[in-house]
Amino acid sequence: MKNSNLTIGRLAKLVQINIETIRFYEKSGLIQQPPKPEQGYRIYSQEIVTQLLFIKKAKLIGFTLNEIKELLTLDETCNCNEAKQMAQQKLALVNERLNDLQRIKHTLQNFVESCERNTSMDNCAIIQSLKNIS
Repeated sequence: MKNSNLTIGRLAKLVQINIETIRFYEKSGLIQQPPKPEQGYRIYSQEIVTQLLFIKKAKLIGFTLNEIKELLTLDETCNCNEAKQMAQQKLALVNERLNDLQRIKHTLQNFVESCERNTSMDNCAIIQSLKNIS
């Protein structure tokens, strides 16, 4: 696919996102909408391709759209220290989530084990455990 003649449809295919997502990013100020010629379609630049791939990657590692907007601004000002702080904050949140998931995993393992030990068909150990959690 030739990158020099990118309409919104071709851009969406190239970057593998929906056209509606591109329009949303334009309205949100994440990317700039190219001017529309009197006749024809808007043509998107390679810079927009790069920005959309940046947004996609940043979303994959957990940055919000507001954070991504800030990261794009930091890219323009070459402010690596602020970007590093943002990454450190995101890392701290990921570590918190991992700890929470470990606790959930441990609890679920205990539920399954207690259910396996329970021979009574009248009383579900999992449901009783959930009723007793305060």
